[in-house]
Amino acid sequence: MKKQTRTYLLLGIVVIVWGIIGFKVVGVLSPEPKPIVVTKPIPKMQKPERKKDTFSLIANYQDPFLGVSPSLKKTVKRTIKKTPMVKKNIVYSGMVSQSGTSKALYFVSIDGKQHIISTKEEIDGVKLLRGNGEHIILKYNGIMETIALTE
Repeated sequence: MKKQTRTYLLLGIVVIVWGIIGFKVVGVLSPEPKPIVVTKPIPKMQKPERKKDTFSLIANYQDPFLGVSPSLKKTVKRTIKKTPMVKKNIVYSGMVSQSGTSKALYFVSIDGKQHIISTKEEIDGVKLLRGNGEHIILKYNGIMETIALTE
C-alpha cells in the first residue's frame, strides 16, 4: 500500500500545481474591469459665418474686332401697376332640384342680374363649382369664394 499512497500524494501535488498555473493564466487573459471615467462634454466652437463674395465685371474696354468702345446702356426699371380687383356683388337666393336626380339649378344674382346656373357652368366670368341648399362655392378672377344662402 505504500506504493499506492505515494501515487495519491503525487497526484494531489500535480493537481495543485496545475491549478495554480491555470489560475495565473486565466488571471492574465481576463483583464480587470477599468474604472469608468466621467468627462464633461466640451462645448463646440461656432464656425464664423461666411458672407457671400459679390462682385461685378466692368467690361468697358475696346472691342478688339470692331475697334469701337461699347456704350453703357442704362436700364430703366418699369413699375408694374396693379389694377385693383373689383369684387363682384354676388347673392345666392336658393336652389331647385328634381327628386331622383342629382342635377340642381341655383338662383344667383351677379351684379344685380339674376341668373339660373347649374354646376360647372360659367356666366360673366363666374363659375359655379359646387353647392348645396345652404351655400355655394364660386370661382372668379382666380379666387374661390363661398356664398351663403340669403333669405
